[in-house]
Amino acid sequence: MSNYVKFFRDTSPYINMHRGKTFVLMLPGECVGATNFSHIIHDIALLNNLGIKIVLVHGARPQIDEKLAQRQLESSFNNHTRITDTDTMACVKDAVGCTAISIEALLSMSMANSPMQGSRLRVIRGNFITAKPLGVRGGVDFHHTGEVRRIDRAGIRRQLDEGSIVLLSPLGYSPTGEAFNLSSADVATQAAIALEAQKLICFSGQTGILDADKTLVKSINMTEVQNWLGKLKDQPPLHDALRAGYDACLNGVSRSHIISYTEDGALLQELFTREGSGTLLSHDGGEQLRQATIDDVGGVLELISPLEESGALVKRSRELLETEISRFQVIVHPEGMVIACAALYPFAGSDAGELACVVTHPDFHNRGLAARLLQSLENQANADFGLKRLFVLTTQASHWFKEQGFRESSLAELPAEKAALYNLQRNSRILVKPI
Repeated sequence: MSNYVKFFRDTSPYINMHRGKTFVLMLPGECVGATNFSHIIHDIALLNNLGIKIVLVHGARPQIDEKLAQRQLESSFNNHTRITDTDTMACVKDAVGCTAISIEALLSMSMANSPMQGSRLRVIRGNFITAKPLGVRGGVDFHHTGEVRRIDRAGIRRQLDEGSIVLLSPLGYSPTGEAFNLSSADVATQAAIALEAQKLICFSGQTGILDADKTLVKSINMTEVQNWLGKLKDQPPLHDALRAGYDACLNGVSRSHIISYTEDGALLQELFTREGSGTLLSHDGGEQLRQATIDDVGGVLELISPLEESGALVKRSRELLETEISRFQVIVHPEGMVIACAALYPFAGSDAGELACVVTHPDFHNRGLAARLLQSLENQANADFGLKRLFVLTTQASHWFKEQGFRESSLAELPAEKAALYNLQRNSRILVKPI
């Protein structure tokens, strides 16, 4: 029971963070046909119930292939894009319609003793996508294959504001009344951009992007994307997902995620835990080190409170921290949580400054975050204040500070103002480092 309570409390910041935000979820046709898809639907219903505005974009490539096989037709591709002639278009319409109906049916469930009990979700489909033909490219006529020309942002927004889930299919319509077969990745990307979504979440057959050692790459910086796209050229689904996320982030979407449609609970783990479950793409590509602001007070307090209770740190009131927050630098997780902090206190008339409150969240130990903060504060101490020495008072972490170049010192080396405040009862060790 205690683990459950802890987990529920740990998710609360994420629930508050995501409420009222718009997420676009890209569900390839393989995802819709996966055995885990019913669980994904349950998780989508949960997101909706938590106040998240959901746009679902589904694909239908394997479903189209199945319809073509039933009619003994073959489909041609050029650069992984289907050439949609008249006979193929009939199969596309059939497959897309059946797939959308299947998704709507699952979202309409309200069975007792199931995660959908009492959900009563409202799912809206419509002609939200204006399309145009790809036309002839490189001498290849793509016929009824098209691309997104415009997303009906106002229409979708109205439905989201009323609490509906909007379902977008890979079909678009031209002002002349023609229907076009679209890429679900194109639809998802353009929808996320038009709606100014906070997240584009792409489901994949893999956990996310894996490196050469088959280890999950937790985060990718925007500057690394082109390199990864080259590596993934032989894996079209992952390539398309990363390209979609990249294009979305280039055009205002805060973050994109690639997660598994085979792993039960991957969506919830990615959104409501610090570790996540897949690959994150954002402009910072990972944790951000920056100067603290007044908005970080709550996060810093939450971070340092356990150490204050254990006696490792001197207790700071919220009021005191609010007045001193400008002294702090923080490292912030991509989802907004403060995961490390440290403070610098210069002393007037002295060439020494105090390094204080160096704390890393337990889940992020052994990742060098404290060392990053130390280096940043050393640079600030020298450049902004002209300091020559840093000192620290510690009861439990002297070994770590020694590893960072500090040496044992004495009360005599402290600035007079600090020496007068030294607490003999705490018996803190004094360490000094020249900078």
